[in-house]
Amino acid sequence: MRLTTKGRFAVTAMIDLAMRQHSGPVTLAAISQRQNISLSYLEQLFGKLRRHELVDSVRGPGGGYSLARLARNVTVADIIFAVDEPLDATSCGGKQDCTSGKDGKSGKCMTHELWATLNRKMVDYLDSVSLQDLVDQQRVRQLQEANSQAQNGTVRVNRLTNGASVASPCTSASAAQPGASATV
Repeated sequence: MRLTTKGRFAVTAMIDLAMRQHSGPVTLAAISQRQNISLSYLEQLFGKLRRHELVDSVRGPGGGYSLARLARNVTVADIIFAVDEPLDATSCGGKQDCTSGKDGKSGKCMTHELWATLNRKMVDYLDSVSLQDLVDQQRVRQLQEANSQAQNGTVRVNRLTNGASVASPCTSASAAQPGASATV
């Protein structure tokens, strides 16, 4: 049993959306480019996410997607189930007809309860992780990467239109622009 690309891409795209929605609706084309996920695949996923009321869409110029709920109120389980990702370790799909004896009667296999318990624990875990938890982890990771670059030399911080900062290494101190950069 494993999580397919459908579930992984849906979670990745939702993290991307949650990190950028403060500046307005986010286009699927932008998510596609940043995350290297097919635009047509994202359209399918976001159709399902919209039907499950995890995202809202805005049409027209300046349109795109935003979260329908606060990121702290969306769990990974919500996202996975919205895109119809199966999370089942049993061989019978939970139907309890894992085996078929010589007498033709079906029943549970000897390990059915083991796999059913694993299913419950996986769902419990995914239900305990919020989208906000993942956004916070990603932001910490970005800060750590920026700090690592800063320790290796001069870093220029570029201010983006949405107020976010992106660190990029400078080749020399003269490359820094007053007011928009910092030398570390």
